Amino acid sequence: MTLSLRSIFGLEGKKALVTGSSRGIGAAIARGLSAAGAQVLVHARTEAATRGIMAEIVESGGIATSIACDLADCGAGRRLALEAEDITGGIDVLIVNASSQINAPLTGLDSIQLETQLAVNLGSTVEMLQILLPRMAKRGWGRVVNIGSINQSRPKGIVTAYAALKAAQHNVMQSQAREYAERGVLLNTLAPGLVDTDRNRDRKLADPAGWQAYARELNWMKRAGRPEELVGAAIFLSSDACSFMTGEAIFVTGGC
Repeated sequence: MTLSLRSIFGLEGKKALVTGSSRGIGAAIARGLSAAGAQVLVHARTEAATRGIMAEIVESGGIATSIACDLADCGAGRRLALEAEDITGGIDVLIVNASSQINAPLTGLDSIQLETQLAVNLGSTVEMLQILLPRMAKRGWGRVVNIGSINQSRPKGIVTAYAALKAAQHNVMQSQAREYAERGVLLNTLAPGLVDTDRNRDRKLADPAGWQAYARELNWMKRAGRPEELVGAAIFLSSDACSFMTGEAIFVTGGC
């Protein structure tokens, strides 16, 4: 059997839904999957938010389609998955990237903040899997890449709810990895450490020196990661390269 990088890592003919892909880590992964040959559905809360990354993908010769919904809404994950199936004829790769992170100590977390994080980080994930996993299994091939967090295993008090829900997300990946392993559908988690995205922009701009000092303390590389540094691992987990790997977590943290 002759192997090539394209046959192992290539995604030609695959259709990928990347949630929360208008910016940051999601946008970087959407670009990467497109470069590997996938047709990409770029998701955000509004269609307008998807236009920038969609234009980049198309200008690079890729195929991108906009898909919009607010995953905090009741039943939004199910609606998103069904619409994605209708648009593409069948999703092969699901990147669960959209998330809600509200920084607050447990005693300062109000019910609305908790409900929002529950809906976006866990509820919509379960709903998308309920729709997409049986369909992937029927077609005999599928990949789910959950974008987790170092906080799922090393939680900080300021993100107690977010960290707990990231741990719950990975638990769901593990349980469904066991259920679907024999049917060609593989589920894994890609868990980054600190990454320099717009989520951290206000903190970085308000105190540049403090931000740099914070980043130096977190890992052996003494810096924040860049969104594009997650792309290689995401392509690996989305492709035939990970054909004997499921229910696992890859931590991309700069060493810690």
